[in-house]
Amino acid sequence: MTDIDYHILPGRTLGVVGESGCGKSMTALTLMGLVPAPGHVTGSVRFGGREIAQQTASEWQALRGRDIAMIFQEPMTALNPVMKVGHQIAEVLVLHKDYRWAAAEAEAVRLLDSVGIASPKERARVYPHQMSGGMRQRAMIAMALACEPSLLIADEPTTALDVTIQAQILELMLELQERTGMAIQFISHNLAAVYEVAHDIMVMYAGRVVEKSDCDSLFRRPLHPYTQGLIKTLPDPDHRLERLSVIKGGVPNLDTVKGCRFADRCPLSDACCRQEEPPLVEYEPNHFAACFKI
Repeated sequence: MTDIDYHILPGRTLGVVGESGCGKSMTALTLMGLVPAPGHVTGSVRFGGREIAQQTASEWQALRGRDIAMIFQEPMTALNPVMKVGHQIAEVLVLHKDYRWAAAEAEAVRLLDSVGIASPKERARVYPHQMSGGMRQRAMIAMALACEPSLLIADEPTTALDVTIQAQILELMLELQERTGMAIQFISHNLAAVYEVAHDIMVMYAGRVVEKSDCDSLFRRPLHPYTQGLIKTLPDPDHRLERLSVIKGGVPNLDTVKGCRFADRCPLSDACCRQEEPPLVEYEPNHFAACFKI
């Protein structure tokens, strides 16, 4: 990834969208200090005015879960398979909020109930493999919300959930945000869900930010051809089509690509686009895009 630059203010939600492999989850792992080797972070990562990119392991351990929490995309690999679910949630409260174990276990049950898990007292006593994928997802959401973090990173938080539970989880996140002023980085392929919860949107393609703006401006007037293509793929109940729109082609090999990374898939590209990478430019107040054809 290159030239990733954004900020999230308290009480605001940043939606991050883009197809698989564009770097959405990697931005989240950067904020958590979890970039896998041999990857490394250059530049600056600031949280609450403090530089955190080069923190020690103990400093990261104190920060994660308490001040910055993450809902991971795959709960089966994020949860400890040999620890009961309620105990895992309670452990967060014991480590970061000085709960005694009995109180933490009781609070874990309440948190499981708050994310829509039936019979939460019984479910708190089971292991992750004894839960369905949707239940594991909700348990991980409960764990992330346990300490009421200042920043919540939600990486595809509602992927494995049915529509009713999705709405319940999103409402729970927004209620907590309203009450505590929590900032949220909401990563999703679901543009409709992003539109519902986000104040601002950042569109990524092939490891780069190609457009960012407030939510209303971006959906009302998308500037980058890739963003325009994404929005055209959304079904419109008022204008039914036999086939939904698609963005033809695939993501380029970043080791060989030159110029604009979207050029081979863009209907507007020319020779100039294939020679030089466009900078991210502010075309309208707080509306940035990286394209020569605007």
